[in-house]
Amino acid sequence: MAVDPYRNIVFPNAVREQRLRAGHPKLLAFAGGMPGIPYIRLSKIERGEVFARADELAAIAARLGVDAGDLLVDVEADGFDIAAWFAPFAEGAALDDEAEARFALLLAAAVRARRDADARLTAPVIDAEFGIAPVILSRIENAQKGLGRWNGPTIMALCRLFGVSDEAALRALVTDRFQNGELARFLTAIPGAAARETRTRQRVTALRRELSQLTIATPTGQGPRTFAPIEPRVPGAPPASLPLPPGQARRFVPVLGIPMADGLIALTPTGARVEAPAQAGSRAYGVRIGRATLGPGMPGQATVVVDPDRFPQAGGLALVRDGEGHRLLAVSVGRDGLLTGHSVHPPREIALDALPPADVAAVVAAVFL
Repeated sequence: MAVDPYRNIVFPNAVREQRLRAGHPKLLAFAGGMPGIPYIRLSKIERGEVFARADELAAIAARLGVDAGDLLVDVEADGFDIAAWFAPFAEGAALDDEAEARFALLLAAAVRARRDADARLTAPVIDAEFGIAPVILSRIENAQKGLGRWNGPTIMALCRLFGVSDEAALRALVTDRFQNGELARFLTAIPGAAARETRTRQRVTALRRELSQLTIATPTGQGPRTFAPIEPRVPGAPPASLPLPPGQARRFVPVLGIPMADGLIALTPTGARVEAPAQAGSRAYGVRIGRATLGPGMPGQATVVVDPDRFPQAGGLALVRDGEGHRLLAVSVGRDGLLTGHSVHPPREIALDALPPADVAAVVAAVFL
C-alpha cells in the first residue's frame, strides 16, 4: 500500500521564489498589499496546496512586477524534483506521519466501500443525512489528510456514517475491514502520485491558456487595458452588442434564467445585465438561479456568471445542460478520480467528464443581490 507523501501538493509554483527575488521576505507582509487574496488563501497557493485561479496569479504577478507565466512551474521538466521544491515548506508543515497517512488511505477505501454497498449514499444524501459536504467527502475519499487533522464535527459525521460511537471505534472498524481483505479493491482505486502529477500538468496547461486570454492591469504600471465590445452567444438567446460604459474598464453581460420544475433553469433572457469578472471569457453570460438548489450557501436570488469556454474544476460550480433545461451543480472529484457535479434540492449526482464539452460550463463568479 504505497503512500504518496506529496498527495496534498497539487500546484508546485514559483510564487515563493519570485516573492523573495522581488524583496518581500515575509509572506504576511506581502499579503497586506494583496487585499483581493486573503493571507490564508495566498499561503495555500504558495505552498501548492490549492490551484490558483488565473486572476489570482495575474494579481500576484502584477504586485511582483513579473509576467504571470513566470509563476508557473513546468513539472515535466527534467530538472524538476518535487522533494526539492517542497523542502522550503517542510518545516512546520501540517503533514501526516506514515501511520496516519496509511490510515487515511484505509479510511478512504472504507468510505468508498460503504458507498459501493449502498447505492442510496450519493454525495447529496451523505451531505443531508450525515453532514459531510461533497467537497469534504471528496477529500476524505482521496485520502488528502489523516483522520486526526479533520475537525470534531467531521470525525463524528464519519462515525455516524459507519454506525460507531467514537474515533477509536472508527479506527478499529476500518482497520478490521482492511485486515479481513474487504478494502483491497477499493484501495487500488485511490489516486496516487501518477494521478496527482497528471492533474497538475493538466491544470497548469489550462492556466497558461487562461492567462493568455486574461485582461489585467499591466505590471509596468501602464494601467488596465480596456475591454473590447463583445457579442455573447448562448443557447436560446440572440446575439447582443454590449459596449462598455464610457471611460470604464468594465464589462457587463446579459442575465438569463427562468426557474423550471425539478431545479432546472431555462436560459431565457431577463433583460438584466451583470458585471463580469476579468477572467470571464468573451462568451460569458449571467444566470439567475431562481431557487436554492445548492442549499442556503447559494440563495435563489443569486446570479452566477458562466463561462462556456471553461471546464469546471473541483471546489467550484458548473452549469450543465440537463434535458430541456440547465442545472447548477457543485463540483467535486468523484471516487473514480473524475469530476462529479452535485445539487441538494433536488438531490442529483452527475458525472461531468461523461458529458459533451458543449453541455458543461464553469461558473466564474456569483453575485448576491
